[in-house]
Amino acid sequence: MSDTPVISARNVWKLFGAKPEAYLASMPAGHSYEQIREDGYIAGVKDVSIEVARGEMLVIMGLSGSGKSTLVRCFSRLHDITGGTIEIDGQDIGAFNEKELIDLRRSKMGMVFQSFGLLPHRTVLENVAFPLEMRGQDRHDRRDRALEVIRLVGLEGREEYYPRELSGGQQQRVGIARSLAIEPDIWFLDEPFSALDPLIRREMQDEFLRLQDMLGKTIVFITHDFDEALRLADRIAIMKDGAVEQCDTPDRIVLNPATEYVRKFTEEIDKARVVHAGVLVQEGLTGEGEPVAASDTIQSLARRLVNDASDAIPVKMADGAIKAMPRAEALGVLLGDGA
Repeated sequence: MSDTPVISARNVWKLFGAKPEAYLASMPAGHSYEQIREDGYIAGVKDVSIEVARGEMLVIMGLSGSGKSTLVRCFSRLHDITGGTIEIDGQDIGAFNEKELIDLRRSKMGMVFQSFGLLPHRTVLENVAFPLEMRGQDRHDRRDRALEVIRLVGLEGREEYYPRELSGGQQQRVGIARSLAIEPDIWFLDEPFSALDPLIRREMQDEFLRLQDMLGKTIVFITHDFDEALRLADRIAIMKDGAVEQCDTPDRIVLNPATEYVRKFTEEIDKARVVHAGVLVQEGLTGEGEPVAASDTIQSLARRLVNDASDAIPVKMADGAIKAMPRAEALGVLLGDGA
């Protein structure tokens, strides 16, 4: 994953109401969500600044009405923003004309939503090839590409099926294959698995992780399910009333919630299965014995932490460096006493 941002949002506002630009220009600094609402406006997105790095999976979370879907629609300019700037690969998409915007979406962006949106009168193959048809791609080329991504998502042999002949999980795979057909650099997914039953949902998460490992896309994934976010995310952004309350790695969010809202949002999470050894290392600390991996969860190290009497456990970082974490702090996470 590169540190170069693919998406860069700075001080982004999306207000719903009459003449929102004029209202934003005259609005007093520090106006709260409720004050804005009392003035007759809804802050769908409220002064959000966030970046998404190349190859990163950013998961956006929040309760219904928190602004997560609105923010993603601003990223793709399905919503025009009221204030601020959004750049894709360094280009301000607010300055794009209609043709440039269509080209951006067709060439760089893939989108998958909770409703599968499949064309019922078209086969799996025809559904997957549809965005390529809209792009004017040669019939044989689009068929070859559609077959390729159908194999990728595990639907080989069902090319001539119609959506009604598929299970919910299979329909979702068709939606994913269709979005992948255009080979997008950026992939937007808005609660794509929430309509599925728990077992199929888990299978789709596994499939999604497999695809991401193979393809290395830049992904913005919306969910209201914290367990799903923990499985998928490089970073999690938690939203409330249009604003981002905190954006950080899952480990740091559960260890150090930035606001009372985030603390309540995460208080039921078992920290030991989220926090990794590498997050607890302290500079200058040394430990004895066989190093554990920085990627090991505290839960997976339970036996070592209970049986090892030393003050610090050595940790091998991703770059090969050996550091150490305090055993007492790791035990605190394991026993639910904090960090």
